[in-house]
Amino acid sequence: MKMTNSAIIPIRKPPKGGETVNHRLLVQGGFVRQLMAGVYIYLPLGLRVLDKIRQVIRAEMNTIGGQEILMPLLHPAKNWKTTGGWDNIDVLFKLKSRTGKDFALGQSHEEIVTPLAKELIRSYRDLPLALYQIHWKFRDELRSKSGLLRGREFEMKDLYSFHASQRDFEKFYKEVKNAYLKAFKKVELEAKVTEASGGGFSEKISYEFMVTTDAGEDDILYCDACEFCINLEIAKVKAGSTCPKCTQGKLNKAKAAEVGNIFDLGQKYVKDFGLEYRDEQGKAHYPIMGCYGWGTTRTMAVLVEKFHDDKGIIWPKSVSPYHVHLIDINQGQQGELIYNRLQNENIEVLWDDRSKAAGVKFADADLIGIPVRLIVSEKTKTNVEWKRRMETTSEIIDISSSIDRIKQLYNQL
Repeated sequence: MKMTNSAIIPIRKPPKGGETVNHRLLVQGGFVRQLMAGVYIYLPLGLRVLDKIRQVIRAEMNTIGGQEILMPLLHPAKNWKTTGGWDNIDVLFKLKSRTGKDFALGQSHEEIVTPLAKELIRSYRDLPLALYQIHWKFRDELRSKSGLLRGREFEMKDLYSFHASQRDFEKFYKEVKNAYLKAFKKVELEAKVTEASGGGFSEKISYEFMVTTDAGEDDILYCDACEFCINLEIAKVKAGSTCPKCTQGKLNKAKAAEVGNIFDLGQKYVKDFGLEYRDEQGKAHYPIMGCYGWGTTRTMAVLVEKFHDDKGIIWPKSVSPYHVHLIDINQGQQGELIYNRLQNENIEVLWDDRSKAAGVKFADADLIGIPVRLIVSEKTKTNVEWKRRMETTSEIIDISSSIDRIKQLYNQL
């Protein structure tokens, strides 16, 4: 992509009301624009990052047998009245059509996926069933804040599973947990699996995937010697006390942002909608249902909160909008030759071909945060200057060597 032909416009001045790092840097870097509190426009750079996050999550969900679908955002009120959510969920956006009928904007999709599953599940042979989507959600937050961390409109991956037994559900839960941890590792985030209350979804204990960050809205206690972690709201232990699981480590308190979660929904929704299956003897049973959320837009925010410096964002390679940022100081034929060569090698390249001062281009590159920078200038001649975003040193190498390095870095593309 040539910057002269793009909607990529970094800005120097921090946005008004940019209290959090993710809001400030994503706006300044040209990734998003805020339409109103809690609602953002995703510009080409931001959408590319979001697509990379989706790809990581989608690959793991497919691996464990999830089948991707896409459900409506506009829901009939009757579905929400059937489950009691219409009157009991205060963040539910409600609207009325010109015909006088009531509708809701989806803040989750249990009310839609369960009637769908009722059409797909007839006998034990149809179980287990796992359906997921990556789609937008709406919540009527009274005070939307923290940039992309808490929005009125946001995107998430929501997976719903149906099982013949609690044992089968718990087996699948472990598979989802492992898939989540693999996906978090791919985006270079360390997520702590945290016990929490089920909230409005379930009376049972749920599990949240927390990433420590000062921008987080949750307080957690985690062990410094094992994987034990618990949300402070339900904790019976205190910071500094001995870990109740391993009895070796100490519990530390930290701020954290919830990026994913798992709920055991039991039989609440399947009973509400009369979803039954027949066993081998023809006897009717209600299946066990689980739901598994992952905030894609929230992940983008957490990545910025975790990976940045005083100059801008430092994207992990798996979610960077482009593989390479090509900075052309000369604005001559050499820059175009290298740009074309990189594209022919299937390397995603952002080419700064603007007629701007070198200092402006370097500052914008720091702000945007692509991992690899190639610079074309008078001193490089037919070569390029290689620099990593998080390093202060650079070196001049030939274009073939730079292509080999890029392919190695990105696992041969």
